[in-house]
Amino acid sequence: MVKAYLRYEPAISFGVIASPDGNITYDPSGRHLLAPALEKISLWDLKKGLSTKTFSPSTSRASHGLAVTSVASSSSPSTSIASGHADGSIRLWDCERGTCEATLNGHKSAVTVLQYNPAGSFFASGGKDCDIIIWDVIGEAGLFRLRGHRDQVTDLVFIDSGKKLVTCSKDKFLRVWDLETQHCLQIVGGHRSEIWSLDVDPKGRFLVCGSADPELRFYHVRQEAGEEAENWSKWDVLKPFGEIQRQGKDRVATLRFNSSGSLLACQVAGRTVEIYRVLDETEAVRKAKRRINRKKKDKSLAKESTEGDLNGTIVDPVPSMEVTVSDVFKVLHVLRASKKIVSIAFSPLPSPKDSLASLSLSLNNNMLETYLIDANKASKIYSIELPGHRSVIRSVTLNPEGNLLLSTSHNAVKIWNPSTGMCLRTIESGYGLCSAFVPGNRYALVGTRTGSLEIVDVGSGTTIEGVEAHTGQIKSIVPIPDEDGSVSGNGFVTGADDNDVKFWEYQLVQRPGHDSKQLSVTNVRTLKMDDSVVSLCVSPDGKYVAVALLGDNKVKVFYLDTLKLFLSLHGHSLPVFCMDISSDGDLIVTGSADKTLKIWGLDFGDIHKTIFAHADSVMDVKFVKNTHYVFSVGKDRLVKYWDADKFELLLTLEGHHAEIWCLTVSSRGDFIVTGPHDRSIRRWDRTEEPFFLEEEKEKRLEEMFESDLDNADNRYAPPESVPEEGAVGIAGKKTKETVTATDAIIDALDTAEEETKRIEQQKEEERNGKGGVFQPNVLMRGMPPSEYVLHSVSSVPTNDLEQTLLALPFSDALKLMSYLKEWALIPGQVELVSRICTGLVQIHHNQLSATPSARPLLTTLKDTFYQRVKDCKDTIGFNLAAMDYIKELLVMKSDAPFRDADAKLKEIRMLLSKRADPTQVTERRKKKRQKTSFKWLVGTSSNMDVGVHFSKHN
Repeated sequence: MVKAYLRYEPAISFGVIASPDGNITYDPSGRHLLAPALEKISLWDLKKGLSTKTFSPSTSRASHGLAVTSVASSSSPSTSIASGHADGSIRLWDCERGTCEATLNGHKSAVTVLQYNPAGSFFASGGKDCDIIIWDVIGEAGLFRLRGHRDQVTDLVFIDSGKKLVTCSKDKFLRVWDLETQHCLQIVGGHRSEIWSLDVDPKGRFLVCGSADPELRFYHVRQEAGEEAENWSKWDVLKPFGEIQRQGKDRVATLRFNSSGSLLACQVAGRTVEIYRVLDETEAVRKAKRRINRKKKDKSLAKESTEGDLNGTIVDPVPSMEVTVSDVFKVLHVLRASKKIVSIAFSPLPSPKDSLASLSLSLNNNMLETYLIDANKASKIYSIELPGHRSVIRSVTLNPEGNLLLSTSHNAVKIWNPSTGMCLRTIESGYGLCSAFVPGNRYALVGTRTGSLEIVDVGSGTTIEGVEAHTGQIKSIVPIPDEDGSVSGNGFVTGADDNDVKFWEYQLVQRPGHDSKQLSVTNVRTLKMDDSVVSLCVSPDGKYVAVALLGDNKVKVFYLDTLKLFLSLHGHSLPVFCMDISSDGDLIVTGSADKTLKIWGLDFGDIHKTIFAHADSVMDVKFVKNTHYVFSVGKDRLVKYWDADKFELLLTLEGHHAEIWCLTVSSRGDFIVTGPHDRSIRRWDRTEEPFFLEEEKEKRLEEMFESDLDNADNRYAPPESVPEEGAVGIAGKKTKETVTATDAIIDALDTAEEETKRIEQQKEEERNGKGGVFQPNVLMRGMPPSEYVLHSVSSVPTNDLEQTLLALPFSDALKLMSYLKEWALIPGQVELVSRICTGLVQIHHNQLSATPSARPLLTTLKDTFYQRVKDCKDTIGFNLAAMDYIKELLVMKSDAPFRDADAKLKEIRMLLSKRADPTQVTERRKKKRQKTSFKWLVGTSSNMDVGVHFSKHN
């Protein structure tokens, strides 16, 4: 009989606040912050410090290819969010419902930047494949691909109301693209190093870009077509404005204007953000005048000093009145964070009173910070740090009941609820390398890198004692079980780098200042070893203790009571990092840096099997209680499930984005918890779904075969020549889904053709009086041939339709076009049929022109489609006109501000922000010192009354 196993599946992951691979941004409402968390996106309420919503891919087997690398939200009233991933895919999310609306495939490598146009109807994406793709949000499909950059696209921004696009790349060039004509208008050079970021102010006047150069470069953006009189070239869109020297020496990482355009933030690849004040036209002109007056004064003094000299120097003429970049941009603050900054985002909402803006930062130590920026300083107002560790997780431990999880890192111990992922306690500690719960779950033990043993009170969240246990790093803490396998108060064993294995007992002591007794530990025995202890474990019956040594790569097994040597296990070529003994005491499994697992018999110390387990070092291994099933984790980011009796791989669990350091299994074996380098803690649950070993082997072989095919396509594909002036290509890319969809359409065409022949044959037999009962094809599910083919075509995702048709042979394309006339008569299918017809004609234009039998079909389709598309446009135009008429009626009957509501709201917010501007307040105080406070209050209150009156009547 074939043995069945129960499958383990990913359950939850927690502990990541903001991963360092993607950027942060605000949601469309502007009230919450979107932060990438590996393959998910978290929506954070900054005031409460809670994650209110999580956007997670629907795939059950997440991998490192799904890591979020860029996030963008629409500034329009829609709730659309786009996320770019490391595998080149883009997902569209609905922010209110938290659902994935579409998955778009177009980039061949990671997506580096996403940006919506001002209307929110489409967005642009740039990737490491040097391409820019324009995507239609409504149609959920790619429009076209822009090619021209020679290296990774690092940033992009829309200008001219979304009609043009400016992109920058690591190839040191800016490119300006006209999206209506789909070609490159201008190429801007001058940078000496890779360009990393750019942005344009909300009014569209200035564009700034930054690189590793010590200065920021500014450009004028062309506003109107008739500006040739101002030394504009005919086709130029950007004109150099000037440069400003930066304060820091690191390269620029991000440049962003705030929503009002009054501030510019320059984040460098370090711990600082330089904030520049953007002066309006009046202030810039005033500053330019003062600069010119100073120059006049200096030159007049120089002229007076040379009047008595016959050979006096010639003084330069007085400079003309011209506003320079230093007159518009000036340094306001240099914000310094505690750790390296990953990305920044300005809040789009109006800033509080007496402040200019609020700026959010994501740090590379898994933190989010928000600063309030005013004229005098930048102060921190929010910080999100509790729901995650600041550094790598080095150990995870479950209590016997499985309802508490303890994790350690370089400066803190955290207690979690493993069912919900909620952080219950955060306790300051040393660099914890190992941990264990004390029986009773009131206390926990933490072994640190400095050799101290910390006793943690779980209830109060404090460290009650630190014992100097070892002089080296403590690598393992293992409780000593009873003979029946239960863990009681028998003490524990520690192993460290100082060549000692120490045995400890628990004690209750009365400490000064405490009413009740508290836990303490006492060293009762010490086992001296010849080399550093890497790992140790105790048999479940408390009979043996196994110690792994660093130098000779051996595992030595001792009797626990007498500490005499029982077995010496040697066979690994590199140090043994982890080991565990089965519940019945028959097997011991060891994992090593030589990438293998070895299964030994504990009775004689013989090797049962050596398994090449992981592609990198095996970091932890654990038996499932009362079984011979083994879980192992390694630096290859994989969790593997083994049968130690059959020596077979049962499952491979993917999902981590970095090497995995530790593993723990619940006492019932119903779930496991893993801790990796990416700071996420993942729980994997055992389900009721059975699986069979042979089926899993076949699945793994199929996955290997498909991956080999993908690599072969990329390896032997001819290199694409990119013209210097830029080019346009197809937006989508060939994927497994498009190939499968093409096969499904071909099968549907063949099935429909055979069914059509059977129907004609049945009619012929009925005319001859020989017809019987017709039996339709059950595969067509009762549909006629034309409807069955339409169902197959309409099931293809919108973004994959173009690539699906591209892979269709010419003979099948002709068969598909023969159905288009009939489908065009269906009112709801006009758009789909038009896309199919246009795509097939573009793909097979030359063959269709050279095929005489296709000309009548093309002529028929031309007449039919012209009329059907015209009718569809007339219907849409009629509906739009009707909605405009209804809106006008509502405006006449009520006071609701339907007309220009957004523009008026922005105008009111701009007025309020200007009144709250502290610089204007200081200028008023300087001009009118005697009546400052009274007049300012009266003016502000009257202006607010006018603003309220204005909003009510509009």
